[in-house]
Amino acid sequence: MKTLLIMRHAKSSWDNPDWSDFERPLNKRGLKTAPFMGSIIYTNNIRPDLIISSPAKRAKQTAVLVKETAQVEKAIQFEDKIYEASATTLLYLATEFSDKYETILIIGHNPGIEEFIRLLTGDYCSMPTASLAKILVNVDSWREIALNKGFLETVFRPKDLMNNNEEEAFST
Repeated sequence: MKTLLIMRHAKSSWDNPDWSDFERPLNKRGLKTAPFMGSIIYTNNIRPDLIISSPAKRAKQTAVLVKETAQVEKAIQFEDKIYEASATTLLYLATEFSDKYETILIIGHNPGIEEFIRLLTGDYCSMPTASLAKILVNVDSWREIALNKGFLETVFRPKDLMNNNEEEAFST
């Protein structure tokens, strides 16, 4: 049994119209929710053996903040294929993971990650920014990952986890 953590990058900024989609950084809310979600990973003891992220600026920033707060020791791998990836691209990428990793965190973008979750589990899962899905994958090797091989165990959404004071802070 393998565990796949799938996370959507935290909230990004639209402040500068000159930025390309790839260059958009996290906004103030994203800079707060990414480490918050890292703390959720840490406190729920679901730290990944490996973090693989889209190289887009907002995903990179999310990955770094999550890694630091979740106290993940391994270096982050940035994978070009994750940016604007379809569900089938993400599935193919997952078949290439090394079996030395039991739990892997992918940080990417919608709509690809929502479609990937549906492909793996058969379940639709809404993934607002900074959401994290934990999927148990019924395989011994990542090469065996395929349609409906996963079970959506839980979804962590920042808005569902925050108390009122945090929610006010995150909404700015």
